[in-house]
Amino acid sequence: MDMTPLTAPFLSGFLIGGSLIVAIGAQNAFLLRQGLIRSHVFVLSLICALSDAVLIAAGVAGLGTIVAQSPALITFVTIGGALFLSVYALFAFRRALHPQALTAAPSQALGLKRAVLACLAFTFLNPHVYLDTVVLVGSLSAQFEGAGRLAYGLGAATASFVWFFSLGYGARLLAPLFAKPLAWRVLDIVIGCIMALLALGLVLRLVQT
Repeated sequence: MDMTPLTAPFLSGFLIGGSLIVAIGAQNAFLLRQGLIRSHVFVLSLICALSDAVLIAAGVAGLGTIVAQSPALITFVTIGGALFLSVYALFAFRRALHPQALTAAPSQALGLKRAVLACLAFTFLNPHVYLDTVVLVGSLSAQFEGAGRLAYGLGAATASFVWFFSLGYGARLLAPLFAKPLAWRVLDIVIGCIMALLALGLVLRLVQT
């Protein structure tokens, strides 16, 4: 089979999917910190990538239209996401206040179960995941048909795998910088601010709608 006609939709999906996940958000900030302390990096990167792939597949298959037409579902996820992000922001600020909690020692890392649950929460309690990955990526797939739509979905999913594994393992390159407690303090303050702003944005969006 000639693959040339499928190149354009694949690249389109790759670029669109990549542009949506590169922005620093709750999920990316969490994976970055786990990568810096080298804790469960492969498992968490895989969970993030597979979760995106599942949501992309759902959107391309048509679920995006259903989600967009379900205000109750979006409201529920928005409230849950705002609460979760607020709590995590408080944890990040608390870590920043206590230098002894900022080391990269294995004893300071989350256990596998807690890390996986946190990763899943950052993924599925974030309304932007459904609005961007499912609704936006899914709706834009309508411009393709048959094998072209499949290639588009594969391109978007590939972008997720490339990004999350690059972020998780690429964080190690920053390890020398984060050998100092001050760097961890700054990172946790930034993460806390990101989480708090995201939570505030969700609340404002809910109020406005």
